[in-house]
Amino acid sequence: MAESETEETLLEFPCRFPIKAMGKAESGLESAVAEILSRHAPDFEAEHMSTRPSRGGKWIAVTVVIEARSKPQLDAIYGELTAHELVVWAL
Repeated sequence: MAESETEETLLEFPCRFPIKAMGKAESGLESAVAEILSRHAPDFEAEHMSTRPSRGGKWIAVTVVIEARSKPQLDAIYGELTAHELVVWAL
């Protein structure tokens, strides 16, 4: 692993890494998250994605655990998620 990569993160790759995105319910958020993850995480499997509605039902949280390979991979995923119009926040 390159020295600059280890300086930027405390994670050791590869590792299991949870990704969560939230947006309005009934917006197609699950499909958008699945599409983004399938581009950046080749071993991503949509059946392992879980969703949870907010108490009032207005929002939905989508969570998936991927096998993260590198910090640049995670940066690309989060960059695309946060730029997507259906995603209100991602963590």
